[in-house]
Amino acid sequence: MCGIVGYVGPGDTVGVLLSGLKRLEYRGYDSAGVAVLDGAGEVSVRKRSGKLARLTEMLEASPLEAHGSGIGHTRWATHGGPTDANAHPHLGDGGRLALIHNGIVENFAELRAEVEAAGVELLSETDTEVVAALLGIEFERTGELESAFRTVVRRLHGTFTLLAMHRDEPDTVVAARHNSPLVVGLGEGENFLGSDVAAFVGHTRRAVAVEEDNIAIITPEAVRITDFAGDPVEFEEYEVAWNADAAEKGGWSSFMAKEITEQPEAAANTIRGRIAGGEISIPELEALGDEVLRNADRIVIIACGTASYAGQIGAYAIEQWARVPVEVQLSHEFRYRDPVLTERTLVISVSQSGETMDTLMAVKYANERGVTTVSVCNTQSATIPRESDAAVYTHAGPEVAVASTKAFTAQITALYLIGLHLGRVRGTLSAEDQAAAVTAFDELPAAMTEAVETHEQLAQLAHWMADTRSVLFLGRHVGYPTALEGALKLKEIAYIHAEGFAAGELKHGPIALIDHGQPVFVLVPSPRKSPVMHSKVVSNIQEIRARGARVIAIVEKGDTSVLPYADDVIRLPLTDALFEPLVQVVPLQWFALELSQAKGLDVDQPRNLAKSVTVE
Repeated sequence: MCGIVGYVGPGDTVGVLLSGLKRLEYRGYDSAGVAVLDGAGEVSVRKRSGKLARLTEMLEASPLEAHGSGIGHTRWATHGGPTDANAHPHLGDGGRLALIHNGIVENFAELRAEVEAAGVELLSETDTEVVAALLGIEFERTGELESAFRTVVRRLHGTFTLLAMHRDEPDTVVAARHNSPLVVGLGEGENFLGSDVAAFVGHTRRAVAVEEDNIAIITPEAVRITDFAGDPVEFEEYEVAWNADAAEKGGWSSFMAKEITEQPEAAANTIRGRIAGGEISIPELEALGDEVLRNADRIVIIACGTASYAGQIGAYAIEQWARVPVEVQLSHEFRYRDPVLTERTLVISVSQSGETMDTLMAVKYANERGVTTVSVCNTQSATIPRESDAAVYTHAGPEVAVASTKAFTAQITALYLIGLHLGRVRGTLSAEDQAAAVTAFDELPAAMTEAVETHEQLAQLAHWMADTRSVLFLGRHVGYPTALEGALKLKEIAYIHAEGFAAGELKHGPIALIDHGQPVFVLVPSPRKSPVMHSKVVSNIQEIRARGARVIAIVEKGDTSVLPYADDVIRLPLTDALFEPLVQVVPLQWFALELSQAKGLDVDQPRNLAKSVTVE
């Protein structure tokens, strides 16, 4: 959840920390703070509740001149509300050390009692300050930051990434990782730490992913990694595939608007290199061996939120092309329901960040039971891909807005490619179906570009509906999870009631919600590709229109059959039936964005939400 950044080097420490926090604010924005060694060699802290701009204002009013080590934090509140006192960094050892934390320490209550019994006065409600106090006590005993840090982290239960610095070791920052993300940035005469590479990509694209239960020790000239016992750990660096410009707005009003428009490119990048000579092949899956894929008799897709809707859409395609049963389960339910898993089960996880804690725990659960695991992920060297037997990256580029857009469509694209690869290996994919899918993939970026161009129409519609308090969404087949995603976007960023329904369920209860003027988005299947479902959805439109609904129909160009029954019509380019979600969802994204802006809300940082959910 929280964003963390660490720096050691000769540069402008405060500037490095603030630039990193700016790129990490999507991870947490209830409060922000920095700790640095000032000109007198003392630990100085500035922190404020609220968004990063408030901390920036504080630093402008009360500057910190610092060159050396420093740590910074943007918080998504867990223990204790978003107050100045609860903001990170927290101090220990009489103010001589500072510590920041991402995660939850589950045994903090007993540790709090221990440090209070030792005479330490705690000033916040957080579990983090307890760890800082404990580290201060241990440092006082040992006089050495790394060994004190190692002792403390072994006592913690829960999830955490911790960064700490001490006045007496001015060129060192130590960090520990347990079930929470941590990466190192490798510079020249300077080094960096972050909860993801966005923290330092403006300074270096050389990175190292810190493994589970490891400690990183950085100085200006060196990086060492050990396990919690102190034994050295070898590591490999990798190059970040995007630069700092990719994480900037680039003139757009919001990151979400920018990322909606980037979807055609994200889909194209996900496809690239996976279709050759009219045949779909995913190199990452080839490493598993065809026998594993041929022998799979069941696939379970695990994900949360938007990613779970991508999984539901992908399930339709995988079953159709690979002829293997597919079920989609929420990650946080999967491992607690004692699922039936065998050596022939294939588990596919879907996570934009690759750090979603619920999904990570589900993947570990599957691994422990000997199940083959495949990850669909957008983030290089994230934890979930590294825990999986194979990883299929989506190449959507950095997604900063909390509400997912381009990651969602890239996930669907990747799952479709997986379905086609499985179908080819298993011998269930006909030459005709493969050729049709290749054609659809070739045409997809252009079709998505046309969908992006519906922006003006959706902006006008959202302006007219700015006072709307409830919106319903209907769809059939792949349109159903698309409707769920459209509803989720409104909930996330416009804070209004929204529900998605399978259109066939309408008369089994949801039709009772229809009243005069009730807005209903209806995803209408292609009359060319899905004539039976098309006629049924048109019947659904007639049913709700007769009861006073305001119908906004999203239709294929040339479909005139809905015109007598729809109040508003959004026309989209022709595409294959299975590929409709990739274009239909775009106007739903625009509508949510524009309705949120019409209500004067923060599109990129909706209340109570953070981009990456790294706690269970």
